[in-house]
Amino acid sequence: MGDGRPRAVPRGPLQSPGFWLHHAALEWRSTLERNLRPLGLTPTQFNLLASAGWLARHGGEPPTQQQVADMAGADRMMASRVLRSLEDRELLCRRSDPADARVFRLELTSAGRELVRAAVQIAVDTDAELFGADGDELRERLRPVAAHRVPGERTS
Repeated sequence: MGDGRPRAVPRGPLQSPGFWLHHAALEWRSTLERNLRPLGLTPTQFNLLASAGWLARHGGEPPTQQQVADMAGADRMMASRVLRSLEDRELLCRRSDPADARVFRLELTSAGRELVRAAVQIAVDTDAELFGADGDELRERLRPVAAHRVPGERTS
């Protein structure tokens, strides 16, 4: 690496935690997608709706579209398209910020809040199904790896 750190020795993909993390994430997403299907939600739609609801409860004012996209780990343009489709389904309202018309603030409708409640339970059940009693330990192992990507969790 040229920076003085010792180089890791390749041992093949089956010895790589990243390989297993990637495949575990694929399985989690596939299972969540299957479990959310009866509600008419994709994992991306769920993550954006749930993020909007969580940020609204913990923020003090309706979150911006950018804050929701950041919390969900979503690309800004893709999030905008998905959020517009959720607005068309009357699950949320997007309103221009009074201080900056380029900024949209998001509020879940009562139908959106009801749907999110059901979807969050499905997500919690999916986590329990896939990770069982080790879920809390796994979360704490993954948290420092990903914390820089999650608003409010950034470390120095």
